[in-house]
Amino acid sequence: MLILSRKKNEKIRIGSDIVVQVLSISDTQVKIGIDAPMYVKILRNEIYEDVKQQTIEATQKSIEKPVDLSKLTINKIKKDR
Repeated sequence: MLILSRKKNEKIRIGSDIVVQVLSISDTQVKIGIDAPMYVKILRNEIYEDVKQQTIEATQKSIEKPVDLSKLTINKIKKDR
């Protein structure tokens, strides 16, 4: 793990297209801003862990009780000519 000290308004670059900036500092909180391309997903760790756990549970359920695809139907759209 890289550990850096930064003051208010100082920035950290990750690669050429991600910038992390310290916006404010208080006794119990540091606010940061992240500037990154739209294709880069940025999640708080607790949200990431929750999504990961839900994905694991959904995968396990689908393995335990697979969907019967023979009961699914395909609706055809009629085209007016």
